[in-house]
Amino acid sequence: MSSETPSCKVVLAKNIANGLLQEVHEGLKTLTKKPHLVGFLANSDPAARMYADWTEKTCHENGFRYTRRDVDKEEIEEAILSANADDGIDGIIVYYPIFNNRQDQYLQQIVDVSKDVEGLSHRYVFNMYQNIRFLDENVPADGSSSVGGTQKSILPCTPLAIVKILEYLRVYNTILPYGNRLHGHTICVVNRSEVVGRPLAALLANDGACVYSVDITGVQKFTRGEGLKKRRHEVEDLEGWTIKDAAPLCDVVITGVPGDSYKFDTSLLRYGAVCINFSSEKNFGPEVKEKASIYVPSIGKVTIVVLLRNLLRIVQNRAAGQAAGKV
Repeated sequence: MSSETPSCKVVLAKNIANGLLQEVHEGLKTLTKKPHLVGFLANSDPAARMYADWTEKTCHENGFRYTRRDVDKEEIEEAILSANADDGIDGIIVYYPIFNNRQDQYLQQIVDVSKDVEGLSHRYVFNMYQNIRFLDENVPADGSSSVGGTQKSILPCTPLAIVKILEYLRVYNTILPYGNRLHGHTICVVNRSEVVGRPLAALLANDGACVYSVDITGVQKFTRGEGLKKRRHEVEDLEGWTIKDAAPLCDVVITGVPGDSYKFDTSLLRYGAVCINFSSEKNFGPEVKEKASIYVPSIGKVTIVVLLRNLLRIVQNRAAGQAAGKV
């Protein structure tokens, strides 16, 4: 190989998204009508408007109905409650931030769990952190392995998109049992937001990885213990640790730092690491290709397909619940 040819493979989000879209199209064939997604826009944030436009375009191109409703922020609560009660609406997405405070968290909780395509309601968040994978799962009180389940729990779109990317890259080892397929991997997540970074660290640890979660306050370690003895992840504060301690230990590095001033220090990378950036900014400089084996520069197109996949799953869950006499 020429010294001028980087050994790093750049993987584009659209190539990963195309495979997931095929799965979505197969699922749509089993339905009698197009799933209907309603998006509520109650802010003037250009990024939110762009996401709404992107959602609409992707829905219409792939056999889904989409309606955007622009509402005043003082009317958003009533608008969500009205959509909850509307049988013609299958899924609801709200474009945040609206109030940029705890009121946004309240709004996340009032979206009906059977229409919450973003997986932000309490039931879904609880299941995610507790490593409960089905809505109808029987979880023993003694903490042993769960039993059964036909209705899959909904996961937040961006963390799930990163999981799907890692599956596509075969970081997940399909020889291992489902739920343990990241066993042996050490992953650094640079972002601990409640929306993406912390849920992502929990999901990866619940699947068997040792995860170092990094933000400006320090480093936390997410793990299911030695030999994956725990049913769900535990979190340990690593006093005095910084990214300089964590990143060199990791074979996967995932960044999501907002703002164009942040750049990941490539000198901390292990040679051959897998690097994924989910920030709208470029957290990695071009020199990342000199050390990484695989680099995914952005994930937006995967996230939007995961949103459609979640909507499809919600419709399927409702049908499964009705068949079981639970809805």
